[in-house]
Amino acid sequence: MKTINLMATRHSAFYSPFIACIAGGFLEKEGLQGTYQVVPAGTSTAAEIASGRMDVGQSAVSQAFGPLEKGEKPPVAHFAQINRYDGFIIAARESDPSFSWSKLKSKNFLHVHGGQPEAMLRYALYKEGVDLDELDRIESKGGEQMMQQWLDGEGDYFHEQGAYPQQLEHIGKGHIVAAVGPSIGPVAFSSLVCRWDWIDSDDAKKFANAYRAARHWVNTADPMEVAKAEASFFPDMAVEATAAAVAFYQKLDNWGGDIAIDPQHYERTLDVFSHSKRISKRHDYDAMIISPPQTD
Repeated sequence: MKTINLMATRHSAFYSPFIACIAGGFLEKEGLQGTYQVVPAGTSTAAEIASGRMDVGQSAVSQAFGPLEKGEKPPVAHFAQINRYDGFIIAARESDPSFSWSKLKSKNFLHVHGGQPEAMLRYALYKEGVDLDELDRIESKGGEQMMQQWLDGEGDYFHEQGAYPQQLEHIGKGHIVAAVGPSIGPVAFSSLVCRWDWIDSDDAKKFANAYRAARHWVNTADPMEVAKAEASFFPDMAVEATAAAVAFYQKLDNWGGDIAIDPQHYERTLDVFSHSKRISKRHDYDAMIISPPQTD
């Protein structure tokens, strides 16, 4: 059985369609088996894909802006959408049914700094009438580091992907009060990447078939069923928290629609990065994005 090597840039339940290719057995149905790993320090998902060490990676179209800003061709092609909303969630130390974004102005905000997470957060706050630079911000790389910072008492508000906020609720250490995605709307948030020539291979077609099925499944199946299937990928996360995150993203319709990257969603990504002055011009869709293989 042919092996497809998968690499994640960030590891969370937000990327369940990618993880479910293996966890849900969808690769096996196409006669493939898969390996999965998170990118190690000192390299990047794009570099590992371009080198041939990995076959498919979880990334974001914004990854291509760096090379394009230098007039260079991106090292990998973006061929499918994972998430069509920003999946970061805001949690607070106390329940707050009347939360408004302006409340961030008077508190310490523990949020993921740098890259796309910060660019999207900045744009969402702008849409809500808040300037990120005016907030008291606590820096974090996110993930387990942010969880520990929060548990150590840092911050009044917490900004991370599911299922970290759901895990805080599960252990009684936080309350979800808002989400970034609805403030921005549909956007080309995260994507799958491959080598430019790999997309024409038989393996690519089989993978695309498996991925379509996996994405539809995580968007429509019982959230607990998905969480149990993925439990081995999240050994430190309560299965109830993962299920709650899956349910949250299903309600958001985060995994709905076709797997092709929507040009209109891409245009909103350009809006986001233009607002943060992270790009000098609106780069062409075709400079980085290709169509996924189609089913017969």
